Amino acid sequence: MKKTLTTILAAFIMITSFSSFAADNANPLKKYDSSSIVSIYLESAVFGNPSLNRYIFADNFEYTNTANNDSYGKKEYMKFLKQTEGAKFDCTTDYEILDQSGQACIAKVTLDFNSFTRVDYITLSQSKDGWKVSKVVTTYPEK
Repeated sequence: MKKTLTTILAAFIMITSFSSFAADNANPLKKYDSSSIVSIYLESAVFGNPSLNRYIFADNFEYTNTANNDSYGKKEYMKFLKQTEGAKFDCTTDYEILDQSGQACIAKVTLDFNSFTRVDYITLSQSKDGWKVSKVVTTYPEK
């Protein structure tokens, strides 16, 4: 009887431990609006702070740079952002939500450097896990 009770107690402890680990993986940004997610994207891309990247990018994320036609998926882009951690761009930034309807949103982020301008068009989608960046297209319009 003592061995059975110990086994049941051990199983209970293991189950509650696994539940607490699952809670740690919950998205802390789940309740954030689309504008806040765009701000977090800017924080990562411009100020070298990738700490929340795993929460803001959708699994099917795609990045495209129109200047050289490069395209990257989530894994490659997050690796790039991690490698540039701490690097800060010397630019002014601005963003606006161009359109938001239902569970879809398109935002425009402008990074104005001294000699050029970079514009990121960001597509976001809302799911049960909150707003996620699903696509970024970078362009460099002439000044």
